[in-house]
Amino acid sequence: MKKKSSFAFIVLVVLALIVSLFFLKKLDNGNSEKVSSVSAKNEVPTIGILQLVSHPALDSIKQGIIDGLADAGYQEGKSINIDFQNAQGDQSNLSLMAQQLLTKEKKLVIGITTPAAQQLASKEKERPIILSGITYPKQAGLVDSEEHPGKNVTGVSDRLNIKAQIEQIHEVLPDAKKIGILYTSSEDNALAQAKTAEQEIKKIGLETVVKSVTNTTDIHQVATQLASEVQAIYVPIDNGIASAMATLVQVTDQAKIPVFPSADSMVKDGGMMGIGVDQYQIGRLTAKVVVDVLNGKDVATYPIQVLDKGTTYINKKKAVELNINIPEKIAEKAVAIDK
Repeated sequence: MKKKSSFAFIVLVVLALIVSLFFLKKLDNGNSEKVSSVSAKNEVPTIGILQLVSHPALDSIKQGIIDGLADAGYQEGKSINIDFQNAQGDQSNLSLMAQQLLTKEKKLVIGITTPAAQQLASKEKERPIILSGITYPKQAGLVDSEEHPGKNVTGVSDRLNIKAQIEQIHEVLPDAKKIGILYTSSEDNALAQAKTAEQEIKKIGLETVVKSVTNTTDIHQVATQLASEVQAIYVPIDNGIASAMATLVQVTDQAKIPVFPSADSMVKDGGMMGIGVDQYQIGRLTAKVVVDVLNGKDVATYPIQVLDKGTTYINKKKAVELNINIPEKIAEKAVAIDK
């Protein structure tokens, strides 16, 4: 009997050990899964986006970034977190928001427009800063050169062939003698474009009248004066003018003169036509740069990216209203975008 009792006791002990090991293993697996889940959550990168102001051109860039990231496997809220800040044109807000973005943990930050990028770059010297829609990054002091940025900044330029823009205006309005140029004085990129445009207009033997505004409240008065002196108005890539196209077009429609802007959204908002950039594609190209940097590309040696060419956009409704005939060879290759 003692032998049987001893044997039974040993069997019970072994079974208890087996049961204990089973539950310990289950508990360990559960903890491992939790640790794995937390780890995966912590590995989701967060990026910041700082935008100067809301208007269709810049909103299209932002959407292009988000869609481009999603197509590359970085789905917002799932495989990537995005902290988006919009200063709504207020410079003090822009500075504050830049600081807020940089005080939080981010893999990188994106600046949409030159002022946004400059605010980020002035406050951050190590973390990658990706430019989006910056016309002249070197002149803005953001990179050493476009081929070899040399700092913690690279990205995408929205620069256009201004010579081609001016030649197109001359082709559409061969009898025009004076071309106006309107830009925002506080935007360095717009000033640089305005100077180039003035040179190109003079090269083809036409006169120029150049005027600037300090903010959107000046546009009606300045545009009214400018429209009385010229036969057409050229507008560079300019966030201030773009955000107030309705005001500019109200003035130029009354004067019966066309506006030749530099972005598809500005043509849609009442400009007659122009060689512009596809802002959405600027955003998608920016997303490619972001993905490359997240995957280990060195920002300092990553060249500034530029879209291959601009596209001619025509607002046919506006051309009819102004009684302007678009040459067939231009119209057949253009993209019509009436509002």
